[in-house]
Amino acid sequence: MRPSKAPRRNRLVGDPSTGSRALLVGLMLVMAGNGDFPVVHGQVVPYNPYADSQDPTPPVLPDGTIHWGTFFKSAAIQKAYERLWNLGACRNTNKAITIPVENNKLSIDSLPEDEFRGVVQAVTGTNAGGAVAFLQTPKDGSGGVERVALLHPAGVSRVDVSGTAGVSLLVPGMVVRFQANVDSKGRGTAPIHVLHVATPSAEAKPTAVTPGLDEMVIGKVVQMKRGNLSVRVDAGKIRRLTLPLADDAVVEVATSQIGLIRPGDVIEIKGRLWTGEGALGDGTVFADQLTVTKKASAAGGSPGEHADAADLGAR
Repeated sequence: MRPSKAPRRNRLVGDPSTGSRALLVGLMLVMAGNGDFPVVHGQVVPYNPYADSQDPTPPVLPDGTIHWGTFFKSAAIQKAYERLWNLGACRNTNKAITIPVENNKLSIDSLPEDEFRGVVQAVTGTNAGGAVAFLQTPKDGSGGVERVALLHPAGVSRVDVSGTAGVSLLVPGMVVRFQANVDSKGRGTAPIHVLHVATPSAEAKPTAVTPGLDEMVIGKVVQMKRGNLSVRVDAGKIRRLTLPLADDAVVEVATSQIGLIRPGDVIEIKGRLWTGEGALGDGTVFADQLTVTKKASAAGGSPGEHADAADLGAR
């Protein structure tokens, strides 16, 4: 017997798997091993044709508050419930089913918002559902606590990454802006001291480079080798530049992308903490706002490396 209505299902949030605080260890091992793995997303809730209505609430409410929806503490319980539903089993009458299913749900929006500060340990994914593991610095000065900040799967968590970093931050494909003077073969005539990470708009048109002219250049990183940076420019006769980097060269960052966060960066978070069943590390922080300050000497991991989603194990 199939009931006429299925329980309302809220938007995707967490899909915890079994494990322990191996999260941080897993993230660091993968980063050390030059891994490149899929993005960590929240729990994907498929469209349910038997539901009386899908959750109509947008991820950002009119007052600017972020709407998180439901977090399922145990993926195993939720998946078992879905299997029963697909088999046509009756629901809403058998308390052996309904009580565990309801107890498995956590309304993230009901958790109190708090502020957290610490040092980044590892990062994976993108702004849509990514995760940042960090060592929280308690306000009372006691030992650090391992937390994991999750970004909203709809990509609406507010992110600000800024500061000065070393040139090891540069990776192929990154768009940079810098002041330079090149010869007719695209070779820089003087070392570059400062580069800026650029985020050109879709309407921006590439600008040609003029030999012998000291000018602002925007290009895409090709490679960095033996203190020389190769950059591709998409306009003009000179398309490839080879630029010497000064020994004290730095990269200035001002972006909203978590892909430029590195271990050692200082992180401040406004979000909602969950330390119960299904929490990652010593607690999951559902981050409404994440502010990161770059550290020029940030240690650990090569740039551009990501962690395996399977390593994000829950307690």
